[in-house]
Amino acid sequence: MNHTIGILLKHDLAVAFKNKTLYLVVCIPLFVFATLSLVDPAKAHDARIKIALLQTGTYAPHLLESIEQAPDLFAARRIPDEQEAVRLLGQGEVDGILIPVVGDAPRLQLKVVRQASVETLAILLRLSALQIGTECQNPNWVAEVQPLQTSSIKRQTLPTWILMMVLLVGFIVLPAQVAEEKEKQLLLGWLQTPVRESEWMAAKLAHGIVLMLIAVLVLQLTAGELYCAHAASYFAILCAGGFCFGSLGVCLGLLCRSQASARTLGLLCYLPLLMPAALSDMSQELRRIAPLVPSYHFYEPIRSLLLESAGPESFARAWITLMVIGLIACAASHRLLKKRWLM
Repeated sequence: MNHTIGILLKHDLAVAFKNKTLYLVVCIPLFVFATLSLVDPAKAHDARIKIALLQTGTYAPHLLESIEQAPDLFAARRIPDEQEAVRLLGQGEVDGILIPVVGDAPRLQLKVVRQASVETLAILLRLSALQIGTECQNPNWVAEVQPLQTSSIKRQTLPTWILMMVLLVGFIVLPAQVAEEKEKQLLLGWLQTPVRESEWMAAKLAHGIVLMLIAVLVLQLTAGELYCAHAASYFAILCAGGFCFGSLGVCLGLLCRSQASARTLGLLCYLPLLMPAALSDMSQELRRIAPLVPSYHFYEPIRSLLLESAGPESFARAWITLMVIGLIACAASHRLLKKRWLM
């Protein structure tokens, strides 16, 4: 039996190499790495903020002195007028413009491209630090901002990309391959040989898990994030997720008559499984809905293991949930094979 599964697995991997599926699994992580390298370049958070000061503006002397004495935080630049400063801001030459506001106390207006941006937050935090260090009075209630996750954006987004690749293999690649074998009568040919239905399914699931592990490995290699505090639990969750979504993908492929219908049905399942789990941290409504979706029970342990170094004791329920869903999908697929559904 193991010899038969090995032969079928080698056949599936050869087909994946021939029809460029393996290229897809490898090239998407490389594209992700290239994109995130532009979004989060090395030491980008340590770069100086480029601030524009108006030559015609009247600034408090201690403010100018504080900015000039912090060359590692700010790169101040004198601009003749506000119109020229706005033009430079629009072109990205400066990150913000400090405009004095006439009033009882020296106040400033900060003009930026977008209010909700990383640059705006960095400017406000650094100006607040300078104010507290200079005036030493009326400090803010928040003395320090200490984030829970201090890793780069590459590591913070890695669980989302892993979920995306696992679902891509499970609901786009596998259903299309199974439907192709049905459409070309290859599956019926396999089943007319001594190959059993269970052996064919085991080979397909092993093929899906191998593709998923390759995609995850390439993602982590390109991101430079191979280390995991609980490697055994991490590998177990990856295999459980591969088994669960691979089983669902095989079942979807068996339900369809052609590759086109398999891709359509897979895409209809792919997005609803991806979005609630990946965006659960951004919405309270999604956080309540996400536990009802199987992908959340894969995404949450991966995120906790990679970003929070959580222990394996809290993931037993998620692992069991994934395995139970996978076994149910396997039983449904085996039933379809026995009935020779649409063959």
